[in-house]
Amino acid sequence: MKKVAFIGSYDKADMIIYIAKTLVNLGKKVLVVDSTVTQKTRYIVPTMKALKQYITTFEKIDIAIGFENFNQIKEYKGEALDYDFALIDIDSYRGYYYYQIKTEDKKYFITSFDVYCLRRGLQVFKKIEEPIEVTKILFTKEMLPEEDRYLDFLAKGLKVKWAKDILYFPFDLSDQNAIFANQRSGRIQLRGLSIQYIDGISFMAEEISGESSGNIKKAVKMIERN
Repeated sequence: MKKVAFIGSYDKADMIIYIAKTLVNLGKKVLVVDSTVTQKTRYIVPTMKALKQYITTFEKIDIAIGFENFNQIKEYKGEALDYDFALIDIDSYRGYYYYQIKTEDKKYFITSFDVYCLRRGLQVFKKIEEPIEVTKILFTKEMLPEEDRYLDFLAKGLKVKWAKDILYFPFDLSDQNAIFANQRSGRIQLRGLSIQYIDGISFMAEEISGESSGNIKKAVKMIERN
């Protein structure tokens, strides 16, 4: 099982679910783990369960909520975890540590450029002692160089090596409205999302899975037809 860490205090639950659905359409078994303080997926993923800890299946994606580590998830399932990918939503060092994110695991830092998201998101890295490579996923409207330089300034002294590729998502009200509409529908849809947002989801799914861009396009088209 390959672990992929989505790190930061920025709201990334919907983005992770879109990526997970793309991977499922590639024939992969995917577990989404919400280890955040707010546990947003508890409220946006349709379920009849009202437990402190549970796993629900949503459009062939298993979503684990309320667990502190993989051992608790194994005990809940009563079996070994046979997933191809675990996508872990992390907003604290506790989540990073207890889900045993390793140097070799894929890591994304997702943030906007408001000071709260930047400073609180970077706190995850403060106790990390070994250098790690992390890919920046930046939600911003203008995509200004000085914004990225400010992030680098705040990250000085942390054991973070930024990957060469940087992925920008448009901070677009139309995308936000589409995400809200998709939440209300109780289904995973891409309807109303900008081309840039969908391209970002596709890029990340391709990078995580190692699949060809052609296969990724087919998987995304399956969501669009939903």
